[in-house]
Amino acid sequence: MTAPDEHKARMQRLKASVDRRIAAAQEERGVLIVYTGAGKGKTTAALGMALRCIGHEMNVAIVQFIKGAIDTAEERVLKSLGDQVAFLRMGEGYTWETQDRDRDQRMAQEAWAQATRFLSDPAYAMVILDEFNLVLHYGYVELDDVLAVLKRRPPFQHVVITGRSAKPQLIEAADLVTEMAQVKHPFRKGVKAQKGVEF
Repeated sequence: MTAPDEHKARMQRLKASVDRRIAAAQEERGVLIVYTGAGKGKTTAALGMALRCIGHEMNVAIVQFIKGAIDTAEERVLKSLGDQVAFLRMGEGYTWETQDRDRDQRMAQEAWAQATRFLSDPAYAMVILDEFNLVLHYGYVELDDVLAVLKRRPPFQHVVITGRSAKPQLIEAADLVTEMAQVKHPFRKGVKAQKGVEF
């Protein structure tokens, strides 16, 4: 077989395999997605999914935990889309900045109370809980309570949870988990955060 023939045969086998998986996937329901790991891109991936939903004229709710002190360009853009997007930036900043566990926990629980309202409302096709893995990692909100709320959510509602240090029980409950691995980062070379890249 020539190289072009080998390539074509390989692609035909791949297509047949993909087609079988597509035909077998008949269930339609909301999925739980977790983006975790030390690498950059977790929030960016989640907000990309928000844009995809918005493009399909679906409503999205975004609750940012911990990032309360940070004004971001993506928040301004998403809020400009009107009633299709609910965007709540909660908390007072990163935990290494606040250095007050009790206050951080209180803020996280207030944000979680807001999030539970979205997670019970079928009008929202997607709910994004940004940096929520850190909230769970530090024990600011009870994991068992979170898993119970996620289980009771509307059947076609998608949930995206971001942040480092995802709990094993959450990973087990999720339908899709992606771990971002840091290979290189400009900050390690003394390059400051850039508009359009980090914020």
